[in-house]
Amino acid sequence: MKKLPEVNLTCENLYMMLIAPIRSQLLLTGIELKVFNVLSEPKPSEDVAKALGTHPRNTRVFLDSLAAIDLLQKKEGLYRNSPIAQAFLAEKSPTYLGRLLPVMKADEQFLQNLSKLVKEGPPPPPEKPSFSIEELVKGVAIMADVEKAGYAQEAVNILLELPQFPAFQKMLDLGGGPGLTGMAIVDAHPRMKGVIFDLPPVIEETKRYIEEYEMEDRMDVLGGDFNRDSIGEGYDLVWASGVLQFAVEIDTVVRKVYEALNPSGVFVSLFPFGQTHERTKPESIVLSLLSMALMGQEVGANQGHVADSMLRAGFKSVRSRKINTFMGPMELDIGRK
Repeated sequence: MKKLPEVNLTCENLYMMLIAPIRSQLLLTGIELKVFNVLSEPKPSEDVAKALGTHPRNTRVFLDSLAAIDLLQKKEGLYRNSPIAQAFLAEKSPTYLGRLLPVMKADEQFLQNLSKLVKEGPPPPPEKPSFSIEELVKGVAIMADVEKAGYAQEAVNILLELPQFPAFQKMLDLGGGPGLTGMAIVDAHPRMKGVIFDLPPVIEETKRYIEEYEMEDRMDVLGGDFNRDSIGEGYDLVWASGVLQFAVEIDTVVRKVYEALNPSGVFVSLFPFGQTHERTKPESIVLSLLSMALMGQEVGANQGHVADSMLRAGFKSVRSRKINTFMGPMELDIGRK
């Protein structure tokens, strides 16, 4: 017999890539069927099938699969939500993310056309790409879910590390959407007041959240497009999370922020699309941008994209680091005027 090849690698990762779509579909189907709503307490599969109106045997097989990927726990034939499912997938949880996750799934049509896009290039762009008011409102609600599920608290923790934070009097949440992060930042300070800036249709929704959280005496709103409109002035702090990728010219927007800050003011940016290794890492960012890139859009940026713009705008110092959020790795840049 011929000598077998010597193998010093494992192909396990290739197999895991093949079953990854099954894991994501299990998650999305569990959300669709509202499985996690009925498993806050242990139940046998027969009771789950009865509550959901599903096929008894296949329900048991499905629940076993959810347990295999650690979304459920199974003990002595009874199923219940794992801690992560209870926190983020049960609708009654205040940190429910069941509206967000289906939106984030990979576009099936894009995946089916992947080889065609590589061979033929992007199709002609639509004549008028735009979002309807209904889509904007839905997006605000989903962003509120994200902020309630830990994102706002992560922002507060970042800002509490700033030595200047106790002295701040006025802050701006640029592109703040529902405004929960801005409200959480203001609430962590004894005196500071805040402004949420976003598109006018979004701001109408922001007002409702401000009322819901009883922050009317400390929060204000300002509607506009930061690419062309004034963002106000007299701020000690400007917080911009995941919005600078929408800047038509980033230097113009960052300079606008610089001018809106008081002397010694601080600009804090969380940028989700900073890429390294010749724009091939991090994997989560490269893959999340793949569909837009293949459709002809210029997306993503090299690591340091925002920090470099801050320095060009005139900030005296810029400190940067990568942080891991539950939304994935982001680039944190802190510019001091």
